[in-house]
Amino acid sequence: MISRETIDRVFETARVEEVIGEFVQLKKAGSNFKGLSPFSDERTPSFMVSPVKQIWKDFSTGKGGNAISFLMEHEHYSYPEAIRYLAKKYNIEIEETEQTNEQKEQADERESMFLVSEFARDYFHEILVEDNQGKAIGLSYFKERGFTDETIRKFQLGYSLNEWEAFTTAALNKGYNLKYLESTGLTIVKQDLLSDTGTKQFDRFKGRVMFPIHSMSGRVLGFGGRILISDKKAAKYLNSPDSDIYHKSNILYGIYYAKQAIAKEDNCYLVEGYTDVISFHQSGIENTVASSGTALTENQIRLINRLTKNVTILFDGDAAGIRASIRGIDLILEQGMNVRVLMFPEGDDPDSFAKKVSKEELKEYLQNNSQDFINFKVSLLMKEAQNDPVKKAGLIRDIVISISKIPDRIQREVYIQECSRIMDISENVLFSELAQLDKKEKRDATKKTIYQKPTAPVLQKTPQFEKIDELKKYEREIIKILLLYGNNEVVFENFIAGEDVDDNEVTPLKKEYFKNVVSNEIYLNLQEDEVEFTDENFKQIYYEIIHQLNQNKSILVDTFINHSNTEIANLVTNILMDDEKHTLSDWKRKNIITKSKENDLAKMVLDAIYNLRRVLIEEKINSLISNENTNDREHVLETVVNYTSLKLRLFERLNRVV
Repeated sequence: MISRETIDRVFETARVEEVIGEFVQLKKAGSNFKGLSPFSDERTPSFMVSPVKQIWKDFSTGKGGNAISFLMEHEHYSYPEAIRYLAKKYNIEIEETEQTNEQKEQADERESMFLVSEFARDYFHEILVEDNQGKAIGLSYFKERGFTDETIRKFQLGYSLNEWEAFTTAALNKGYNLKYLESTGLTIVKQDLLSDTGTKQFDRFKGRVMFPIHSMSGRVLGFGGRILISDKKAAKYLNSPDSDIYHKSNILYGIYYAKQAIAKEDNCYLVEGYTDVISFHQSGIENTVASSGTALTENQIRLINRLTKNVTILFDGDAAGIRASIRGIDLILEQGMNVRVLMFPEGDDPDSFAKKVSKEELKEYLQNNSQDFINFKVSLLMKEAQNDPVKKAGLIRDIVISISKIPDRIQREVYIQECSRIMDISENVLFSELAQLDKKEKRDATKKTIYQKPTAPVLQKTPQFEKIDELKKYEREIIKILLLYGNNEVVFENFIAGEDVDDNEVTPLKKEYFKNVVSNEIYLNLQEDEVEFTDENFKQIYYEIIHQLNQNKSILVDTFINHSNTEIANLVTNILMDDEKHTLSDWKRKNIITKSKENDLAKMVLDAIYNLRRVLIEEKINSLISNENTNDREHVLETVVNYTSLKLRLFERLNRVV
């Protein structure tokens, strides 16, 4: 277990904008930071980070929290894992007791798979640099590729012995479960009736140099392995199979090492292979990632989009499949990103070219030879079209299809003009083709909607559910007021009955004014009405607030932002970030509460209390009316009349509060 002192130190030290800034490109927006949501596919930033409150909110999904909850949500860390990650980041020594065997057995499946993967990374690297076979074969290969010792350590490169069970045996001897060796794909288990256990197992990556594949936060998700001997039956490159922790289409090789450079340079170089990435990093071009030989996917593009809007795709000079590869450009354009393309000289790929030239020459070549995707696509496809009008028409249509993927209308028009100039064709023709494509897309979308399998009808909410929702609405409002303004003292006004004027007239209300702390006023009113919160989270927050007031005479909001119950922490941060849209938070933050603002705050408090009372009274009235088991209907009717009168009085007060 991690000690409370360590957890407190992590919360005190960690800066939410620094933590999230490693995963999302943040830009200053007033006193806050803004960026694209890492949890949804959006083109307009709605992800907000507040350095003042040390919280974040994703308005596109409704998620929110502190630095810990972000790591738990984004990287799927457990609470202790997130604490350990931040402790490592900020060089905080972790005080904890060593895990027992029983505790290790209780670790969830995902964590067990991560532990196995981390052991494999260390094992393969140790074999590479210390074992005779590893040094003679694996290390020699990497040295021949020109990789330095520092680069080999940085990328945690390794070697799997050319033996059937070397890794599996080592892992089992260390106490790792065969179940997780198999689920990560590190070990292949097959039926064997001749064996005592009925199965036999062997290493998937036998005789290969190893490339660990990391998540954006640095966790080992899987491996890529390259065979070094000539074997027609074996694939040159082999990847870990998809598992609970590794999905090839969701990750980019090198993203962990490249993320900061991508955000800093505001550009990402996209290559194909592992060695391309490593060579570029070694040459100082650290904003480089690879699709690992697969067709580019939307999820991979979104990873880049969180860090930059600019992508430069690097193609081999003799790549035969460029025609098919450039289809990935359309996917990037759909995300509203800017695409440039660069081809290396014939016979070269990023890895080989980086070794031929100096670091300065490589940077200069990248700057001077990248071109806009329109120019690249035209120059590439024109070679195929040559003087064939039919092929040229197809080429033009192909380029317009790419332009149609761009969501920004101004960008579309600029590209149409550029295409018109290069292809020597009328802009009107291109715009007409673009309009036809848009119409077709809308028709297809409509057909898809019409022919979708019918879903079950959505049931309308009953009045009872609506009341529950309304009750939670005002419970939330009261918690929000307590968190934001509970320590403020303001002038409230109360209404008391005056002297009777006439038997036929309603007794007029008189105002009285008094000063009180907001939290005290809310507490006294709720106590007077014996109100209990119906939402369990709101109830827990309210009781902890009352406890704080009894202990400290004030509300400490940070204790809720950093609450050990992540559900409570997320709920509180959502409430606080929602308040960024309201001006009262600014008055509070700046400690400027003028007389008019004080009146508004008093009105907000009384409105919330009166509305909560009103909803509770309406529930009581409905309960009495629907109760058919009572024998004293006259008493019930009298009670309903009294409650109705009280409800009307509340409406009157709500209208009169200034």
